[in-house]
Amino acid sequence: MTIRTSLCDTVGIEYPIVQAPIGSATNPELAAAVSNAGGLGHLAITWRDREETAKLVRDTRERTDDPFAVNLVLDDATTSVDTCDHLEAILSAGPDVVTFSFGDAAPYVDRVHEADALAFQTVGSAAAARESVDSGVDVVVTQGLEAGGHVQSEVATTALVPRVADAVGDEVPVVAAGGIADGRGIAAALALGADGAWLGTRFVATTQAHVHETYRDRVLESDETDTRYTTLYEKGWPGMPHRVLENDTLERWEDAGRPSPGNRPGENDVVATTESGTPIERYDEALATPDVDGEIAEMALYAGQSAGVVEACRPAEDVLEALVTELREAAWDLESRIGSDSKA
Repeated sequence: MTIRTSLCDTVGIEYPIVQAPIGSATNPELAAAVSNAGGLGHLAITWRDREETAKLVRDTRERTDDPFAVNLVLDDATTSVDTCDHLEAILSAGPDVVTFSFGDAAPYVDRVHEADALAFQTVGSAAAARESVDSGVDVVVTQGLEAGGHVQSEVATTALVPRVADAVGDEVPVVAAGGIADGRGIAAALALGADGAWLGTRFVATTQAHVHETYRDRVLESDETDTRYTTLYEKGWPGMPHRVLENDTLERWEDAGRPSPGNRPGENDVVATTESGTPIERYDEALATPDVDGEIAEMALYAGQSAGVVEACRPAEDVLEALVTELREAAWDLESRIGSDSKA
């Protein structure tokens, strides 16, 4: 069975599968592995300076001749680098796609196109999707409430995707994000009207992901009921909702009656430090990377509700192969269950 959608044709990828920009967990090795396997690999660079940003993009380009994406968060609270300057650093290094989230991509779309790249915009409603298409974006990404990490929607994926698909019609491809971690989920997204799927939690559990072993293990051992949608880890990005795995930090806060920032249990506790000695406080939004030392389990362990179907850590290229196989099997199974020759 051939698996090809308008997303594949627009971006020039083999399969309609996108690795989400999972913060500090991304790196050139992961992004290139996904792209080389036929999907769309992704770098997250928002908090990096211009020089490091350009270097990471160049390093990824050296590892793959296939399309890959770079994500830029537009919320000023996340970076000290001017967005226009940051975008120039990205584009100068030659990515194929720039994805924008948590803000309006409209002021930057023309510049992306001038660099012969594509612009994606993440949205959380049909109205936002329509505005994005009108501004000239090439692909719309719908992020559902089930997603791990920082979340910009209060609508479930199954409700959001059809609404967005109806709002934009055939004008641009739609990519579904949130709660998808296997081929069945991808098939469901396509059935809802999406042209591709955006997976984050599944790629946290890959050998190339730049994550601490304790974090990866927690993802692998968790199920669909073990995450919480909250604003608890707000130091570094105040007020932005996110989905994380349950841990003692979250439980202590809930037991205390969910007090506001400044009054939470262990408010100024240093639970870990980076390799350079930078302290990570209990409610920091920092991601647990391999160089972090300390009480990793007390940190923000970002994961979506799809964690329950993530059962093993594999190389990213093997994950792509498995996803494609699962997608084909899901499509065949659905056809056999409903019957291709059913009469009305």
